[in-house]
Amino acid sequence: MTNTDIDATTLQDINAFDGSLAQRVYLALQEAILSLHFLPGEVVRKGPICERLGVSRSPVSEAIARLANEGLVDVIPQSGTRVAYFSMEDIREGTFLRQALELASVAKVAEDCTEDQLTQINRNMRLQALLVEDGDFPGFYQADEEFHALLMLFTGFPRLKTVARLVSLQVTRARMLLLPTPGRATETLEEHQAIHDAIRARDPEAAQRAMKHHLGQLMPRIEALAQKRPELFHSR
Repeated sequence: MTNTDIDATTLQDINAFDGSLAQRVYLALQEAILSLHFLPGEVVRKGPICERLGVSRSPVSEAIARLANEGLVDVIPQSGTRVAYFSMEDIREGTFLRQALELASVAKVAEDCTEDQLTQINRNMRLQALLVEDGDFPGFYQADEEFHALLMLFTGFPRLKTVARLVSLQVTRARMLLLPTPGRATETLEEHQAIHDAIRARDPEAAQRAMKHHLGQLMPRIEALAQKRPELFHSR
């Protein structure tokens, strides 16, 4: 285990986020953890965070409590707070739940999507292709997330995107470790294209098959990564 402190200077300005002060502090910290600017095992000290964000300790304490409830930090009595290590158990659970939501969503979208919605998906696919061509992996990751978020949104169920994000926070964080994998962005784009083609053909079954194949690539890669980077994962 590392005793390294987080680098609070990597935190985004809270003015980049919406909501109350406590909400913006929480979102800034969550973004730093999910993007791996704060690595598993690093010590979370409130002082540097307060100094970087220009806030008092109260909203930082509130944000840390929320992150602990999400399993992104561990608050250890008499020891302090650390960024949580990856847990394969949590990642497997998140993957299972996310898949159930994604398969239901893509089938509904294939059946019910409008021409305007198809246009939005088309634009996202073009953006993904450009980002892969440029080798912009962080940008591609954001476009990838938007692709899946659009499918959730187009179901017409407004809470679905929030639920999906909550159940898959650990998966989202682990995926960031896979971004530099040679060829993976191109493969992901091809998998998204198969999903896109099935939606355009208004074929729910084909859309579900394509989505299941796409999501099925994740766990084997994370399991292999856990063997290569065991210091980032729980040892149990």
